[in-house]
Amino acid sequence: MVNRKTARKFRLAHRYLGILLGVQFLMWTISGMYFSWTDLDEIHGDHFRNMEPKQTAFTGLLASDQLGIGEPIATLRLLDIGGEPFYWVNNQSLYHARTGEAKPGISREEALQVAEREMLPGLEVAGVRRIDSVGPHHEYRGRPLPAYEVAYRSPENLKAYVAVANGAFQTVRHRNWRWFDFLWMTHTMDYQTRDNFNTTLLRAFSLFGLITVLSGFTLWFISSPTVRRIQRNLIKKKRTS
Repeated sequence: MVNRKTARKFRLAHRYLGILLGVQFLMWTISGMYFSWTDLDEIHGDHFRNMEPKQTAFTGLLASDQLGIGEPIATLRLLDIGGEPFYWVNNQSLYHARTGEAKPGISREEALQVAEREMLPGLEVAGVRRIDSVGPHHEYRGRPLPAYEVAYRSPENLKAYVAVANGAFQTVRHRNWRWFDFLWMTHTMDYQTRDNFNTTLLRAFSLFGLITVLSGFTLWFISSPTVRRIQRNLIKKKRTS
């Protein structure tokens, strides 16, 4: 049987671990509930997208060896930018697919045309701005820069992003996605980049959480009247045998 002093130490350890981890346990619970009760397609903003944009068919395109690039072609993608065909070559260079002329990047007007094709009709544009850099917590982090941010008049603070280099539509961001992103940060405990699921802090809190649970089981075991009664009966049997 455990004496009162040892039992008191277990109670104190369990209490202070509970205080230390309680807030994080609450955030894990809230974020887990939010993740399980939300539609991931909605979080991605698919309900704002034209999921079947009209594909333009082009004729009179140059062959790849007519572009005069001067380097081997590993990848080549045909893009529609402002109704004109362009080749995106080796994920770094843009060429007009009929003239072979190199294009340094798309304009603001061309970005609007790309967004109009990819987004639902009827959305009102509030503004367009070019972004050349973003911080680790920005909603457009980890994607090609520079890019155009197309903002729409919407209660959801809706925004679409188009890469400057090749005019490729990148992503949609809105209010519910931002809530998801914030809760994901609290779930992973990555307060620097939000996307690392192997942080030291998360591992430490997971370990402390396990210790808290085990200490709770231990506390129940050493303070349970039933367990104590069984222990006393076993001791009596040993003495009488």
